[in-house]
Amino acid sequence: MSLHTITMPDLGEGIAEVELVEWRVHPGDAVAEDQILCDVMTDKAAVEVPSPVAGRVAELGGEIGQMLAVGAMLIRIEVETDAATRAPDVAPPTTPKRGLAPTPAASPAAASTAAAAPRAPVAARALAAPAVRHRARALGIDLAGLRGSGPEGRVLHADLDAVLAAGVRGPAAAGGTREIRVIGLRRAIAQKMQESKRHIPHFTYVEEVDVTEMVALRDELNRQHAATRGELSPLAFVIRAVVRAVTAFPQVNARFDDEAGLLTLFDAVHLGVATQTDGGLMVPVLRQAQTLDLWATSAMIARLATTARDGKALRDELTGSTITVTSLGKLGGIASTPIINHPEVAIVGVNRIVARPMVHDGTVQLRQMMNLSSSFDHRVVDGSVAAAYIQCVRQLLEHPATLFID
Repeated sequence: MSLHTITMPDLGEGIAEVELVEWRVHPGDAVAEDQILCDVMTDKAAVEVPSPVAGRVAELGGEIGQMLAVGAMLIRIEVETDAATRAPDVAPPTTPKRGLAPTPAASPAAASTAAAAPRAPVAARALAAPAVRHRARALGIDLAGLRGSGPEGRVLHADLDAVLAAGVRGPAAAGGTREIRVIGLRRAIAQKMQESKRHIPHFTYVEEVDVTEMVALRDELNRQHAATRGELSPLAFVIRAVVRAVTAFPQVNARFDDEAGLLTLFDAVHLGVATQTDGGLMVPVLRQAQTLDLWATSAMIARLATTARDGKALRDELTGSTITVTSLGKLGGIASTPIINHPEVAIVGVNRIVARPMVHDGTVQLRQMMNLSSSFDHRVVDGSVAAAYIQCVRQLLEHPATLFID
């Protein structure tokens, strides 16, 4: 027998280090060739690292949440001597993982800090899907030793709900406090928000929109065509208006490289749709949104949201947006101050639709009203441009038939 050392592979794109977010194996486990060893998160995506050899796990190279430099020892596997001779110490190939999230680059200094960090034994691993694990970590629920209600004791979302209902969240709960290590997607979100606020001087513009006609048109189109073309969501109308208005205001459909001082305007609209998942906020991208009609837009929104929440979104579906829309649906409140999805320069926030008495055509009428709370990068988008853009969006929504005119 011989020890085979697997090092952290070079994932390309200038990535110098990754975050270790989940071990799939433990010391003593038998490992087959191509079996997934762990999940790591780069500055752009989550990646599965498979084993290039078969054998038994001898040592893990880090603990969850630790940063590993490319080329650092990832894991040691005990293999047959002849197999070790055939397969020298190598960095394994990697597999893009479903449920990927774009994240900001980590500090280069973290690699040396991680290398010096002590290694800790890993607790017994419960059976659970990645989405369940992400949610459990976010909630501070310890899965070790928890037998779920799924096949072979697999922990399901319903089991997490039961733990929450019982008020039990692991050993720390008994003392009245608990500590949750911020890792993986949650850390990526935190770094992304911090980067956006640190680099971008935000200003937020709020406007109310009378969507009475839009709601009536949506209801009628759904009555006539839902069975054959699918149901339209209110967000589909908002997105169509946001995309149509970009034609007159290309400054908001852009990305700003503040280090190079370079503003890139895009002809195509790759629209990010902020989506809440059990693991945290993700932004799947509606590519070439300007080519989609209302029904295609609504269908794509639903599909991307589902794949993101199920942890099945691919890297290309979560990167490359040029402008973002965010909505909390019925929780949308009166107004909000959305944070721009760096390095974009604009984000349109959608608040909930409420019925309010308004003066319309000289009389007080009950109207369907909705606020748009939108933020802009004041370095490259002037206040007058931002206001004119939102007014254009408002006009399209208040006269929804114009959304069908090319």
